[in-house]
Amino acid sequence: MMTPATHNVDIDDVNIEEFIPLVTPAELKAELPLSDVAHHTVLHGRQTIQNILDGHDKRLFVVIGPCSIHDIAAAHEYADRLAALAKEIEDTIFIVMRVYFEKPRTTVGWKGLINDPDMNDSFDIQKGLRLARKLLLDLNEKGLPCATEALDPNTPQYIQDLISWSAIGARTTESQTHREMSSGLSCPVGFKNGTDGSMTVAVNAMQAVQVGHSFLGLSSDGKVSIIKSKGNPYAHVVLRGGAAGPNYDETAVAQAENELAKGKTSGKIMIDSSHANSGKDPYLQPMVIKNVAEQIKNGNKSIIGLMIESHLKGGNQKLTSNLEDLEYGKSITDGCLDWESSVAALRNLRDEVKDVLPNR
Repeated sequence: MMTPATHNVDIDDVNIEEFIPLVTPAELKAELPLSDVAHHTVLHGRQTIQNILDGHDKRLFVVIGPCSIHDIAAAHEYADRLAALAKEIEDTIFIVMRVYFEKPRTTVGWKGLINDPDMNDSFDIQKGLRLARKLLLDLNEKGLPCATEALDPNTPQYIQDLISWSAIGARTTESQTHREMSSGLSCPVGFKNGTDGSMTVAVNAMQAVQVGHSFLGLSSDGKVSIIKSKGNPYAHVVLRGGAAGPNYDETAVAQAENELAKGKTSGKIMIDSSHANSGKDPYLQPMVIKNVAEQIKNGNKSIIGLMIESHLKGGNQKLTSNLEDLEYGKSITDGCLDWESSVAALRNLRDEVKDVLPNR
């Protein structure tokens, strides 16, 4: 028989320190509404990527930008430069800016602008969501379609209406929660192969995301709801290498094509020039891009896009407690290719494939 004292011992939320109410998606969208220009940019971006995946648009699409956004001013400067470059090469390459706010951590570390906008472990997520939505609005109003990684399953309700392409990272491609979420995303979504380099989890994810699901999620008015999705027909694979090494070369791409065909999923392939494909050396990315161009010139028909980690300045830096010590325009997460090298790589890519793509 239990004693009265036993009943007084907490058994619920034992390790929870506090619940902090959060702005609802509807409230944030009312505060920072989608403008007509941004609406057009998003629609045009999504439709163009869909047309490329369908083969109606013969161009490549390239998702390029910082590994993560930590400085709004630097993001704007990068975007202004990228918008000008995008117009220069738009006959061959459709540019989408990489605008990543959430960072999956292998152990611990800075979790990104949404989770910790002040970069001091204060985790002012209210502020982070507002900063993220405002930046996406501004970039879309510059005419730049945006891409991000969908990491927290609730975040898309706050910003998905401003996203033209989403990624599911190597660590979460195997997650049922992320597959279900992706089946309801409004934009094309790229699934990265697993961190071990295998294609199995990506193929399984693409099979899962094509059909509708019922799952728990957040409604626009902030209620926990049963969400019924229709399925996403524009899921595709992103080859990013793995523990065994790179997987961007002709042999690896052919193997990926075979596995996609066996799985009866989209045979369209995007190459991530960073991560394990460059051994995390940002300055090896142009080598990957050049190899992809050669494959296309040699008859490849499956590669439809590239991802490039790029910033105003090359390399990366450690996050310090004194934020004034940070170097402007340099990544605080993975190393990036500097702007000048990024421009040269994209111009070279355009020159290499511009005469081949129309006849693919």
